[in-house]
Amino acid sequence: MHQQPLIERIFALRDHGTSVRQELMAGLTTFVTMAYVVFVTPNMLANTGMDHGAVFVATCIGSAVACFLMGFYANWPVGLAPGIGLTAFFAYSVVGEMGYRWQVALGAVLIAGVLFVLMSLSRVRAWIMESIPLCLRYSMGAGVGLFLGLIGLKSAGIVVPSEATLLALGSFREPPKLLAALCFLMIATLSFWRVFGAILISILVVTGIGWALGLVDYQGLVSSPPSLAPTWMAMDIRGALDLSMVSVILAFLFINIFDTAGTLMGVAHRAGLIEPDGSIEKLPRALKADSTSSVLGAFVGSPPVTSFVESAAGVAAGGRTGLTAVTVGALFLLCVFFSPLAGMIPAYATAGALIYVAMLMMGGMAQIRWDDLTDAIPAVVTMIMMPLTFSIANGIALGFLTYTALKLCTGQHRQVSLSLYILSAVFLAKFAFL
Repeated sequence: MHQQPLIERIFALRDHGTSVRQELMAGLTTFVTMAYVVFVTPNMLANTGMDHGAVFVATCIGSAVACFLMGFYANWPVGLAPGIGLTAFFAYSVVGEMGYRWQVALGAVLIAGVLFVLMSLSRVRAWIMESIPLCLRYSMGAGVGLFLGLIGLKSAGIVVPSEATLLALGSFREPPKLLAALCFLMIATLSFWRVFGAILISILVVTGIGWALGLVDYQGLVSSPPSLAPTWMAMDIRGALDLSMVSVILAFLFINIFDTAGTLMGVAHRAGLIEPDGSIEKLPRALKADSTSSVLGAFVGSPPVTSFVESAAGVAAGGRTGLTAVTVGALFLLCVFFSPLAGMIPAYATAGALIYVAMLMMGGMAQIRWDDLTDAIPAVVTMIMMPLTFSIANGIALGFLTYTALKLCTGQHRQVSLSLYILSAVFLAKFAFL
């Protein structure tokens, strides 16, 4: 009897109507669309005091391990990396605004990841997802987008502090601000024309312009990887178990849950992983791979690792199996040798990418029922309070409390689930006693 090749036995390429070449090209496509994360993440986390080189390596390794897990265990064509919104929350809200040490924030990431795994092994995850109103789910994504956009504008110097008006427009006479705006417009234009790797190309082009203007020091392209020691196993779990960290852990958890659900469902439809009876092929394995990745990422010093919606680009290029994800993981591993390049990428280049990603995340607000004020108002509160309080956790808490209060006050208490009552009580206690 003819023995199937090992790669065929692992990924079932023939059953999915694909080939090794097609999967490799799909993996390359996915990687190029999400490779900007290896430049953006270290720049953001450097603001917390974390070692830039160690974070760069942690980002590459955490992403690679997660992709391998998704590919070999779930056989799904999905790339994973530290979520940009979650990274922003980690760096600018938990550490920057709330004042926690980055080690404590990593501890919160680990705890949220463990809860995520436990929920993925039980019915709790489905219960919570089904009981959170759609208006709050969509507004959380949009609110993270606004928060991310404000961070991008602030780091570029396009928006500056003002004692009179809180915020004001910065001066465009300074080249870095113009280059940040140029990066954003370049990404938007190239994306409109569906140029392969629009974000990555724009970041590198703007960095090149900065180098030509003397704003960037050339440090080389390739070197041995920096040490991972500064972030390896650095999480402070005891510090993260403080009662005041409850809302932070819940924010990490909820954003990860709904981001993952939306991404995996979308990829499943595009990749043809929907069975005739409506079930999704190996969805439980994909959920477990995603949730486990957040735990593994915390060990190396990475914010929550999650499935990237950019994986849809690889699926559109023909990716159908886990070989696509494994290819993405291998390319992330190769990135560890390009730390000098990552060190040269200026904040204004990555700011343009952040602003663009923020715009994309606002799309969910189109799904809100604007004719029902008891849905629309909590959604708006969730969305605008994230950037205005500079905290994703506060935005979620205030949105949940507003939804519960409005439904109770308008005689629609049956629309408030048991889990929402419990969460509202937790958030109310947080504001009252912490």
